[in-house]
Amino acid sequence: QVQLVESGGGLVQAGESLRLSCAASGRTFSSYAMGWFRQAPGKEREFVAAISRSGGSTDYADSVKGRFTISRDNAKNTVYLQMNSLKPEDTAVYYCAACTSLSTRTYYTRPGQYDYWGQGTQVTVSS
Repeated sequence: QVQLVESGGGLVQAGESLRLSCAASGRTFSSYAMGWFRQAPGKEREFVAAISRSGGSTDYADSVKGRFTISRDNAKNTVYLQMNSLKPEDTAVYYCAACTSLSTRTYYTRPGQYDYWGQGTQVTVSS
């Protein structure tokens, strides 16, 4: 089992940047593919970014492609989401998630594929 704790959220103006971190407990972090999702008020949880166990494969939602970057440091049991050029429509609670994966190169984009979730961190972008 793994526990996930997100940090780094906050209130920023449009065009600014934030870096979210997600720290995982346990010694098997490299066994999990990781993902970031977000949920705005009144909306469904949506995929943002995903990364494979090795970090060599990544994927992004079209709405964040070119602005957000997902990365991981398996030695620090941490996955990151660098968010640049933030827009008001990026306002949401951001969640990190872990997916048990046999493949080192596969990433996952559907919430139902993930086994563990963090508690979320609020990101608010003002115009």
